[in-house]
Amino acid sequence: MPKAEAPLHELKSYLPEGSFEDVAHYLQKYHVHLTVTRERKSVLGDYRNSHADKNHRISVNGNLNKYAFLITLLHELAHLFTYERYGHKVAAHGKEWKNEFGKVLAQFLLKKIFPDDIYKTLLKTLRNPAASSCADTALLRVLHKYDTKPAGVFLIEALVPGQHFKIKGGRVFRIEEKLKKRFKCIEIKTGKLYLFSPVYEVMKLEEMNDV
Repeated sequence: MPKAEAPLHELKSYLPEGSFEDVAHYLQKYHVHLTVTRERKSVLGDYRNSHADKNHRISVNGNLNKYAFLITLLHELAHLFTYERYGHKVAAHGKEWKNEFGKVLAQFLLKKIFPDDIYKTLLKTLRNPAASSCADTALLRVLHKYDTKPAGVFLIEALVPGQHFKIKGGRVFRIEEKLKKRFKCIEIKTGKLYLFSPVYEVMKLEEMNDV
């Protein structure tokens, strides 16, 4: 997994074909310190603006599929572009950031890099980008199709009430009911109720002795 100090060409293996040259241009133009990290469940990428003797810094989770990796990187580059124009004078995900993200995303959509289903979903994203890729349920759903996952891993929306599942770390839950935007689940060990996003990845348990 390349670190920021690794040769830029190593990044090519994380990106869809046809996208590397434009990505490399931005990283070099703005002297971005890019790091590919281990999986972070609550965030796919991160941006830190330049200050003092530090360059702009972007990190992206290395476990993402190539399309998700590129979209996340563009999301963070849009933060950089926004900072370059406005500094800290605007909201992190306000209209200025949405405008910058929309412009750079449109540039890559024109290159026909994405499969048709991702392309169509991103066209809708252009109208009002989500503050976090993790919050864009429709986009996460379609990107999930291109993930390489172990057998038994599903989006929670593929399960049914009464079904048991396990999350990373080994905690076991049972689906109680589907609400409007979330799934209400009970943790078997504690009896506590939790709400899960429909695109949360879980390990389906066929029987409780699978725990």
